[in-house]
Amino acid sequence: MIKYVVFDFDGTLVDSKDVAISAINQLAEKHKFKKILEKDIQYLRSLSIPERCNYLGLPMYKIPFLAVDFYSLYRHAMKNVVLFDGIKELLNELNNKGYHLAIISSNSEKNIKEFLENNQINTIEEVLCSDNLFGKDRIIKKFLKTNKLETAEVIYIGDELRDIIACKKSDIKVIWVGWGYDIIENARQESPDHMVNSPNEILKIV
Repeated sequence: MIKYVVFDFDGTLVDSKDVAISAINQLAEKHKFKKILEKDIQYLRSLSIPERCNYLGLPMYKIPFLAVDFYSLYRHAMKNVVLFDGIKELLNELNNKGYHLAIISSNSEKNIKEFLENNQINTIEEVLCSDNLFGKDRIIKKFLKTNKLETAEVIYIGDELRDIIACKKSDIKVIWVGWGYDIIENARQESPDHMVNSPNEILKIV
């Protein structure tokens, strides 16, 4: 029986694409890698993260060193980050039905909590963040242990291939959403438990 519904943040709860691209492009100018152009966006969505970095000429090892600047640029543009349509209603309905809600993200905890406060969202009980793009499985396992949860008591909702992989490593069910960063062909590579195109479908599954 599901007790906790855990969400990714960017691309799942919020539309932050323009803010993220702007931050990346500012870093690209400073650190001399390729900027993301409008014509590149759909193609980049079809690539894995290592492939995206290769396309932009950004070595993977540099990502942790750029993260602090990225989070700072993101925070200064927070007013342009918005909830996807239907998400606030989904959170309220899940909360009303007695589910515990949490966020596990690769964004910064400070950014996420500031967004939740600014948007009067008080249904999220926990926010956990990984400083490693591919470290969500470790955070999920820590979350399960801390809250004394069985894997069957948690379902995760995310928009990227790496979310699905992290959930498979953690042995929890995962719902992939079609309005985020990765295209459906990416998601299908790892066969998520569910694939949805609207927040209302999440409510039905849970």
